[in-house]
Amino acid sequence: MVFIIDLFSGAGGYSRGFYEAGYEILLAIDKDLDASISYKSNFPKTDVWVIDIRKVDSIDIINEYGGDIDVIIASPPCEAFTQVSRDIMKDPVDRLYTDPRGRLTLEAIRIIGDIKPRVFVIENVPGITVDPIPDLIRYEFKRVGYDRIYFNKLNAIHFGVPSYRRRVFISNIKIKPRIIRTVTTVWDAIKDLPDPRYPNEIPNHAYIKPPKRFWNKMDRITWNKALDYFRGGDLREYKQYMRLHPFKPAPTIMGKSRFIHPYDDRILTVREEARIMGYPDNHIFSGGTDQQFNQVGESVPPPLAKAIAEYIYEKLFG
Repeated sequence: MVFIIDLFSGAGGYSRGFYEAGYEILLAIDKDLDASISYKSNFPKTDVWVIDIRKVDSIDIINEYGGDIDVIIASPPCEAFTQVSRDIMKDPVDRLYTDPRGRLTLEAIRIIGDIKPRVFVIENVPGITVDPIPDLIRYEFKRVGYDRIYFNKLNAIHFGVPSYRRRVFISNIKIKPRIIRTVTTVWDAIKDLPDPRYPNEIPNHAYIKPPKRFWNKMDRITWNKALDYFRGGDLREYKQYMRLHPFKPAPTIMGKSRFIHPYDDRILTVREEARIMGYPDNHIFSGGTDQQFNQVGESVPPPLAKAIAEYIYEKLFG
C-alpha cells in the first residue's frame, strides 16, 4: 500500500484520482470548512484537519504518521499566479514571496522538506512558470533537500476530461501519463442527466435560477456565445454565462464559472459542472451553491489525478 497526504485538499478531486488508483489517503488539510465537510463525506476513513496550513507544524504530522508517508500532493491557491486575476502583482518575484496567496506554495515546500516523501506533486496554473519563478522554486526545494525539480505541463482534455484545463504539476520526477486519444465532449458527459427543473434524486443536481438581468436574453444565445464578458489581468476578454457547445469540450471550469446548458435555457447545475470535470456522481459537494461551484472549479479533475497517480505507481511502486 502506498500512503499519501493531501495539502490544500479542497473537496477531494486530487485525492479522488489517487484513491481510485489504489493509494491510501492518510490525511487531508484545508482551512475551508465547507470543502473539508465535502472531503470527509467522500473519504470518511481519512483524517481531515481544518486548519490554515501556515499554522501546521510538520512535527505533528510526523508524530501522527511516522515514516508512512510515501507521496505528498498539494494544490495551493493559484490566484497569485493566474493571468486572469486583475490584482496579480507586476513583479513575478512578488507573486511568490510577497503575495500571501503565492507564499502558500512555500508552505507546501516547507512541509514537503520536513517530511521527505519519496514523491511530491504540487499543482498550479501555467502562470507559475513565468520567469524567474521556476528558478526560485528550484532554489527553495534545494534548500530542503530536493535537487531535481520538474515542471510537468498537462492538459486534462488528454486524459478523458471533457474540458480544457492546462495545469503545471511540480514534482521531483518527470510525469508523463499515457494520453487518451479520444476526446470526450460536453454532451458525452451530461446527456443522461435529467432536467433539474423536475424532481430528481441526483446529488448536487438542483435547478439554479439565473440572474434576473438574463431572464429574457438566454434563449437568444447560441453555442459558444455568452451573456457577459470580463477582462482579466492579462487584458484578454473572458466569457461568462456562455452556452456550451455539446459536441466539443468545455472551456476551463473555474470557481466563478457559470455556463448555459447546450439546449435548455438554464444554467448548468453543480452536478453537470462536476461531470464536466470528471467527477463521479457519488462524489458529494457540501455548503451553499456558490461554495459547491467553487469546490468543483478549483479542483484537480479526478481523471487527470488518476492518470498521474497510475504513472507514479508504475514508475516507483509497481
